Amino acid sequence: MAIKFGRPIEMRDAPRRQTALASTPLDLTIRLRRNRKAEWARRLVRENVLTTDDLIWPMFVVDGHNTRTPVASMPGVDRLTVDQAVRDAERAAKLNIPCIALFPYTEPSLRDEHGSEALNPNNLVCQSVRAIKKEFPEIGVLCDVALDPFTSHGHDGLIEDGKILNDETVAVLVKQALVQAEAGCDVIAPSDMMDGRVGAIRAALDEAGFLDVQIMSYAAKYASAFYGPFRDAIGSAKTLTGDKRTYQMDSANSDEALREVELDIAEGADMVMVKPGMPYLDVVRRVKDTFAMPTFVYQVSGEYAMIAGAAANGWIDGDRAMMESLLGFKRAGADGILTYFAPKAAEKLKADS
Repeated sequence: MAIKFGRPIEMRDAPRRQTALASTPLDLTIRLRRNRKAEWARRLVRENVLTTDDLIWPMFVVDGHNTRTPVASMPGVDRLTVDQAVRDAERAAKLNIPCIALFPYTEPSLRDEHGSEALNPNNLVCQSVRAIKKEFPEIGVLCDVALDPFTSHGHDGLIEDGKILNDETVAVLVKQALVQAEAGCDVIAPSDMMDGRVGAIRAALDEAGFLDVQIMSYAAKYASAFYGPFRDAIGSAKTLTGDKRTYQMDSANSDEALREVELDIAEGADMVMVKPGMPYLDVVRRVKDTFAMPTFVYQVSGEYAMIAGAAANGWIDGDRAMMESLLGFKRAGADGILTYFAPKAAEKLKADS
């Protein structure tokens, strides 16, 4: 059946009515296309707007000097030595990107079963924080709290007899968070998904006098296939044994995400995050609608790599796909986005303004 102004028309009647329909004026009072007729009109009625204020730029740091090493699985993304991370922080400042996030590539010789390097006050993350805050104190710096960049087994927590130890891991994460706060970190971001870690970290930060250090909790972090390039970038892809399904969330669940977020808010999280992004837009919307909290989303490495790789092969318009994906997060309710596209998107927004 065809539809004529909301009334059904039998297809067998269509040929004899075609001439009549072509000559009959359309009786349409409401024309949604009026608001799409020109760029100025589309801007006037646009429901969601992406700005540089919405962006957090994740960076990978590596030992050495004056070196940028491409990450093979993430076209356009490099591992940066500390001095180069400072230069990219300068670029962020010029682009009005409010915050950067730091992730280390830890040399295998520094990895052990306990993730001991995470507690070294002079590790790569702490070096980077101090160097960046010295030159650009106005830039926000977010530090990931988890042990996977530092463990020889690639997991986010301590292991005993093949099982992840929750409470023992939380005790180490508290020490890691304090080391980062002492280095000058602005936002502590626990990504480990251990139970109770937000409350323990908040209590320790407050007791140590770091009352203004914020916590952005990876509140709903799923066990996802989209993390592969990230694990390549931090060097845990080859060390990870087994998987992380006993502590990261099941992809089938969204009610559980609300429970996780509610617990983290109760424990003192200032901001919450959903990770990954595009496969979990429904979760972003539910979290924002339910809690009205500052809600962030991580456009993870696999999402980035798919768009960047397809664009590099000429299969899609890379810039349009990038901006469309970022706007989709805003439409779903995200207040901000961690994305490896941050500098490129900021440059485009600046050029278009």
